[in-house]
Amino acid sequence: MKTSPSLAGLTRRVLCAAILGMAACVPAWAQTYPSQPIRLIVSFPPGGAADVIGRTIATGLGEAFKQTIVVENRPGANGNIGADAVAKAAPDGYTLLMSSGGTITANPFLFSKMSFNPEKDLTPVASTAVVRPYLMVHPSLPVNSVQEFIAYARANPGKLSYGSAGNGSSLHLAGEMLKRDARIEATHVPYRGAAPALNDLLAGQVHFMFDSGPGLKHAEAGKLKLLAVGSPQRASQQPNTPTLAESGLTGFDADTVFGIYAPAGTPAAIIDKLNAEINKVLRSPQAVAAINAIGADIQTLSVKEFADRQRSDRARLGAFIQQAGIKLD
Repeated sequence: MKTSPSLAGLTRRVLCAAILGMAACVPAWAQTYPSQPIRLIVSFPPGGAADVIGRTIATGLGEAFKQTIVVENRPGANGNIGADAVAKAAPDGYTLLMSSGGTITANPFLFSKMSFNPEKDLTPVASTAVVRPYLMVHPSLPVNSVQEFIAYARANPGKLSYGSAGNGSSLHLAGEMLKRDARIEATHVPYRGAAPALNDLLAGQVHFMFDSGPGLKHAEAGKLKLLAVGSPQRASQQPNTPTLAESGLTGFDADTVFGIYAPAGTPAAIIDKLNAEINKVLRSPQAVAAINAIGADIQTLSVKEFADRQRSDRARLGAFIQQAGIKLD
């Protein structure tokens, strides 16, 4: 049976209209978003790695979107306070979270009760950087390598102390991993943020700590000794610094992936648009310089790749926390 030319033309016009209608509706979120300022909640104090990365992203994203990105620091409870605020915000893309991966991957194992479920209530948007844990010691310690440090710690059991950004922080977990893998004893001294911990390390109030990067300038000035990085591979910013694995602690991995998250239920079109624009910002010379300056390595991933990385980190950190018996409440 043949279709008349007029009927065929009508059919084509109907199909075209339908396709155009779908095209107008499906990307509507992406076309109109953002139409107002975006609030970026940083779940850690000013001056730390999360804050530096968050403000760097906010500047670049604001320029790309031609909108104001308001950065708000809401620290506390190892990132839970800021993350909770975002988890309970409207899923419209106008409230985002900048946080360390530990808030999402480690906190469910550290806290018996949480006011939100990171896995269900937050959606991964974009990975921003791998923050490396640098093992630094005060110059008063008579050691110049990881092997010498371990030997000294074993010869002085319980006499050393180490600082961290707080109980359950990635720097605390790195310290506990070191104690386990090196079979040494040391007293943990938690601080309210990495900056005050670093200040006390510089003053000799604690003997060593894992630093997320701000201490590198002090190591270069001779005020601290940089012994190793607690990552599976060397940091691009410190290519001559060995990893703890290379120094004898096989498999040591205390890396933390920092990233941007949105409330669960945020439209996929908005998530995809944010991911694409944040990845563009991260490739800019300004972002590379700012993030490398704190000793971190930029990491751009797709939404799926970021979610997969989170699942892997959750399994790895969860196993360690449960084995070590670390609990915050």
